[in-house]
Amino acid sequence: MEKVPMTVRGAQQLREELERLLKQRPIISAAIGEARELGDLKENAEYHAAREEQGICEAQIRDIEYKLSVAQIIDVTQMENTGKIIFGTTVTLIDVDTDEEVRYQIVSEDEADIKTGRISVKSPIARGLIGKMEGDEVMISTPGGEKDFEIDKVEYI
Repeated sequence: MEKVPMTVRGAQQLREELERLLKQRPIISAAIGEARELGDLKENAEYHAAREEQGICEAQIRDIEYKLSVAQIIDVTQMENTGKIIFGTTVTLIDVDTDEEVRYQIVSEDEADIKTGRISVKSPIARGLIGKMEGDEVMISTPGGEKDFEIDKVEYI
């Protein structure tokens, strides 16, 4: 089984979601029991809705448990800052053409959220940055075309 990198923050969020879902189990079971008491199960909308909710909940629990079982949790705060970009680091880039500054943290696919500055390790930008050093200039293929960036800062936070 191949391990999948995950940040400490991402693993914590998954554990919290798993805990929330596990607390839902008895509530859903009680709803199924109540709906079952209402009579004919073939035409009982409450029963079918509760069973569907139970199926979704159980699928989410299995998914999260699997993700946690294959996770290789990487805590970059415990690593020496060498200025090299690796999984989990936060990178500040300067667009060479426009002097615009952007900041990204390189995270797992499940944690990625461009609105909050977290990009997937499998994204074109992250793949172009991994292994580079603070101060390097790098050409990255983006959906908007080729962009030239200078790596301004690499943080292990």
